[in-house]
Amino acid sequence: MPCLPVRKGLRVSDEQGDDATPKAKSGLFKRLFGRGTSEPDAAASAPPAGAVEKPSWWARLRQGLSRSSNAIGTGLVEIFTKRKLDDAMLEDLEDVLIRADLGVATATRITRLVGQGRYDKDVDVGEVKAILAREIEAVLSPYAVPLDIDARHKPFVILVIGVNGSGKTTTIGKLAAKFTGEGRTVMLAAGDTFRAAAIEQLRIWGQRFGCPVVAREQGADAAGLAFDALKAAQTEGADLLVMDTAGRLQNRTELMAELEKIIRVMKKLDADAPHAVLLVLDATIGQNAMNQVEIFGRVAGVTGLVMTKLDGTARGGILVAIAEAFKLPIHFIGVGEGADDLEAFAARDFARAIAGLDE
Repeated sequence: MPCLPVRKGLRVSDEQGDDATPKAKSGLFKRLFGRGTSEPDAAASAPPAGAVEKPSWWARLRQGLSRSSNAIGTGLVEIFTKRKLDDAMLEDLEDVLIRADLGVATATRITRLVGQGRYDKDVDVGEVKAILAREIEAVLSPYAVPLDIDARHKPFVILVIGVNGSGKTTTIGKLAAKFTGEGRTVMLAAGDTFRAAAIEQLRIWGQRFGCPVVAREQGADAAGLAFDALKAAQTEGADLLVMDTAGRLQNRTELMAELEKIIRVMKKLDADAPHAVLLVLDATIGQNAMNQVEIFGRVAGVTGLVMTKLDGTARGGILVAIAEAFKLPIHFIGVGEGADDLEAFAARDFARAIAGLDE
């Protein structure tokens, strides 16, 4: 995997780290990832006998959205079993879809479509699920947009933002895995200077995928770190610079002002930076995500969304409501903690998974 040289004088951690002995760091790396920093021999790298192959992305997505699809499916069965369609059933259907956080507009439209030509008739649950999947896909398809890394910008700067606990640092690690796997050189910036754990976590991700990490001590000025990181990435010729930021509540004006400062400082070195501002959303928070998109979008100019923790909620439909309300690109979704549990967003897959349909 590509790895950039480390220029002397910068606070950039190489694969050994900058605050531990090689021996100690190697031991930590071995405990975390099952090997040292040296290349494993053939025997060590061979999969164990009888190893189970990891399920496909579709299988993981289907399982990850099972809480959401089960909640919807249970509601549909209760509504449409042993009854002929009437107005009360349609009202119940709308309530089920709204409780799944699909949004009022989408819920109303799906309910109307289900009702067309079906009054006083038996309604098959599978037919309702097919309508549900079709309408969700129609809403999401315009916003299922891959993250475009414009090679004219080198480094291409990605600023990752969001509230506390949304999964920003882990998302950055997963992005590093993807980008290095594509043959790109990546530098990471530990901009969450409030949490020592976040700095160390990013260093570990950097070690794992051969990405230098620009870091300062806990409590350092995040805007100053952003300036140093971008300057280092320019000097070293990195393809990408991915910068972490401290989690901040959208109603804390002083923290949002700091985010504005980070962006302002970056523009002193590159007037177009950051080239992408990714807002990481935690699917488990439901409707509160709408407020986050609105305020972060106004302050930081969000260019795209990443939704995490879809495997931890029965309200995954919030992604539909967000797309319909804000019309922002959805670049990635996550359904687990592994490096390959973040994938480019595909509207059809998401729609069929949340409706409980097969691939």
